[in-house]
Parts: sequence; structure tokens; C-alpha cells
Amino acid sequence: MRASRRTLELLYRFRRIDESLTDETDTPCAACFEAHQCKIERFVKRDEPIHFVVPAFPAKSPNQKKVLGALPDLGERMALGFLQSMCDYVGHYYGPGARVTICSDGHVFGDVVGVSDSAVTEYREALTHIIGTAHWSSLDMFGLDDAFGSLDYPKMRSLLEENYCSPLAELRERVRTEDATRSLFNGIHRFMFEDAMARPGGAGASRTQLRKNSKEAAYQTILRSNAWSGVVAEKFPEAIRLSIHPQPPHSEKFGFQLMRTRDGWLTPWHGVVLDDGVNLSLVKRWEAEELQASVVRRDGRLSHFVAPDLAANS
Repeated sequence: MRASRRTLELLYRFRRIDESLTDETDTPCAACFEAHQCKIERFVKRDEPIHFVVPAFPAKSPNQKKVLGALPDLGERMALGFLQSMCDYVGHYYGPGARVTICSDGHVFGDVVGVSDSAVTEYREALTHIIGTAHWSSLDMFGLDDAFGSLDYPKMRSLLEENYCSPLAELRERVRTEDATRSLFNGIHRFMFEDAMARPGGAGASRTQLRKNSKEAAYQTILRSNAWSGVVAEKFPEAIRLSIHPQPPHSEKFGFQLMRTRDGWLTPWHGVVLDDGVNLSLVKRWEAEELQASVVRRDGRLSHFVAPDLAANS
């Protein structure tokens, strides 16, 4: 069907692939292309909006060397706007259009990465406000409390672990034997170590101990994330699954780039937007500050950075 193929071609423009796991060129594997297309065609045959789900937008990193603060800034606004624009574009050639459910996973592993439940809640409420005031009607959100009801978050996480988590020993073995799982683990471990170094008291601990602690936190984050994926798959069994992490070329998950960045693992909640006068791209806060970029405020809050020459001419 033409609509399903055009939608998949659109997705492939922004595919985020783990280049360390493949020699694949820009031409996608025919079998993978057809498998994703079949899922999209289910919606097209029923004349329904094509439904995507993406576990993402958990909370801002607690590492202030990476981000501007605890609440969404221009990075999240651009990423959300991009998702809405994608749905708008699908609507141009397919009447029912598309919709994206953002399965916010901050409450799933916030306690592991050092972000409080109250900070996660404030972040999600701010995202909801952005979506509502911008009238981005193709976007909606789904979180741990939507899945498990009005329990407190520690209890919800316990239910998640009891009913959806695989054994830690199994994950350790997969990290040891599977290239894709090891690549994911290494990416998460890197984030954990960077954030541990930036926490109060982190600079006083040995790098060896911080790496060890970060490794265990990475295992727990992946276990929880995989469990959350199980919940998402159960709640939205037909939806096309997007991922903000680079994916192997034959993965059921579709690795998807929300914004321009040189680091395939960087996201708006782990970085800041830098306006260099030509492009808006994601970098880590310390990288923007090394360039002596200036901070821009919008609506009374820190928003993004502009490059020095651009700031001097403004």
C-alpha cells in the first residue's frame, strides 16, 4: 500500500542505527522494510491513524554539566514538535494521519539514576503543558501511573519488577554474548558513569568504585526499561515501536533520531540545544560552555545556547 510505504520511507530518513553492529548502507534490508511495513498496513487497512509508541522523555539528567536544569527546554520543545510534524506529514498523504504515544519512563527507573519522583512528575507535567498549549493533538502521554493506577511509585516499581523483569543473570549473559545488548549496556553505562562523576561526593570517590557502581546501575536501568517495554507491548500490541537509542539493523524496534546530534546516544534530556547560526543541534552543556556560547532565556527559564559570533551580532 502506498501510504504504508511512504510512512516507512519517512521513518528511514531519521533512522538511528548502531553503526558498530552493521556494515549496512543507507539502503535498508528488504526483509526488515517489509516487516515494518506490514505493521503499518494493519492501520491503513482499517483506515485508522497509524499508531507509534516511543518510551522516552523520562526526566532531565541530574548531571548539570550536561543540561540546563530539571525542566524541559528548547530541546524537548523541538523534539515534541518534530514528532507532531511527522504526524502532520503522514496526514498529507493519508487522511487518518498518525499519532504518537510517548511512554514516559522516568518513574520506571528514576530512583536508579538519581532523579526523584517529584522531579519526574514536574518534568512530565511541563511536557503535557507544552503539548497542550501548542495544540499538538497527535501526541499523548502514558506513564507508570497510567499502567498501574493510583499506587505510590515504589509500589508500582515493585509490581513492574515482580511481573515483567527478567533475571539479572540472564541480562548479564546477554551482555556477554550479544553484540546489540552489549552495545546498549555500554551506552547506558557511559551515561551512568558521567552522571556519577558529577554528583555531590562523586569527585571524591575513586573512578574504579564509580565505574563499578555505575555498571550495576546500568544493569538495573536496562532491566527496568525492558520490563517497561513489556508493559508498553501489552498495552499497545499493534503499535509501531520507536526507540530513541540506536538499534541493530534487524531490530523490531525502530531506532529514531529526534534531533540533529553528532552523538547517536544523545537526547534532549541529556543535553542542550546549541544554535550556531546555521543549525540547531544537541550538545552537552559543558561543550557549549567551552565554546563560550551564551545562554538564552525564554518565558523566564533557561532555554538554549547561541554560538559566540551569533550572540555578538544579536
